[in-house]
Amino acid sequence: MATGATHFSSSLIHLKTKTNTKTFTVKAGPTSLTSSNSKDLFKSGTVKPIQPKHATEAIQTEGYRLLDIRPEWEREKAYVTGSLHVPLFVADVDNGPVTLLKKWVHFGYIGAWTGQLFTTINGEFVPQVEEAVKRDEKLLVACGEGLRSVIAIKMLHQAGYKNLAWLAGGFNRSQKGDFPQVEGKTKLQYATIGGVSYIFLQILLVSGVLDKEN
Repeated sequence: MATGATHFSSSLIHLKTKTNTKTFTVKAGPTSLTSSNSKDLFKSGTVKPIQPKHATEAIQTEGYRLLDIRPEWEREKAYVTGSLHVPLFVADVDNGPVTLLKKWVHFGYIGAWTGQLFTTINGEFVPQVEEAVKRDEKLLVACGEGLRSVIAIKMLHQAGYKNLAWLAGGFNRSQKGDFPQVEGKTKLQYATIGGVSYIFLQILLVSGVLDKEN
């Protein structure tokens, strides 16, 4: 996951995100956003895990809206038609000396291999979701691997969203036919792959090591 090597690699960061009615704080440390409280949401049944193969049924029969929280460069490769898009992480455009150093380290260890950009959390994530979705609506939150979406779910729950579901394992676990209508130049399960990894992926597909159909 690209975000794991961005600002999460440093000490804990306190993030304040303003919504229309309140301000809440999220600790953006390496484990704080995806542990403890997040696990409680699943254990208590507050958040419903939904496998990719059952996602379309949940959307069509249970009234869930699919919220894609991947960054723009992942979504443009492949996305579910009709899904709502609000990125949880955006490209970090800060060019200060410390950030530039971090970008170089990120590129050397992760960026060149995965094609992922150096990112920062979208401070307007919750307000942008609120502009598009009422708090009493059902949301199925999804990302590539299923980790970033857990962070998004925690933030949305703190903001008052109570009808939340999680795409278990993310789009990477999806198979052909799980989502009938997909747009983009690649498959949903390959959208997080870039850089040198993408070149290797194409070699594997062409050589038949990976199944092009699935």
